Amino acid sequence: MESNLGIGSRVEHPHFGRGVVVDLTAESYVTWFKSQNGTRPIGRDFEGLKIIEKQEAEGGGPSITVADIETALERVLDQRLHEVEMVPLSHKWHNGMMVLQPADKTLQGKEIPLETFFHKIVMVRDKLRLMEQKVNASKNLEDGEKVDLTQYLTGIYGSLTTFNVLFKESHHQFRGAGEK
Repeated sequence: MESNLGIGSRVEHPHFGRGVVVDLTAESYVTWFKSQNGTRPIGRDFEGLKIIEKQEAEGGGPSITVADIETALERVLDQRLHEVEMVPLSHKWHNGMMVLQPADKTLQGKEIPLETFFHKIVMVRDKLRLMEQKVNASKNLEDGEKVDLTQYLTGIYGSLTTFNVLFKESHHQFRGAGEK
């Protein structure tokens, strides 16, 4: 194993998987591994470390510490976790109300602000999309099972197309099996 990798070198460890060298010590490469969601010191003489992309070691420059990397990662993750795609409600429904009126006039009806109802519909849509991604990425499902589950999800999307009238932009709408 070479003993002159620099910070930013991409490596692959037989147990921890792919990682990036984030700090150097006299005896080891401090490497961040996604599978560990953290860093591990890997001995400079460890024979099992495969180099994917080498960065030359620089001498004397400012050192990036593990704490610097952790702070940067926290900042990026915090920004990404709070990013929410704004799905706009069609203008004609702003400040509108959805009225549910039972056939029996002695019973009380229910009024729901359309913005509240629309928010719930968007959450359902987003959770269905996430479920579809998880089905397609699953390593535990056979291809036939993935197709079956995807067809069920497409059917659910089709059942929800009634609510497309609420969306301002068509690319946010539900799409069933018959739509492109």
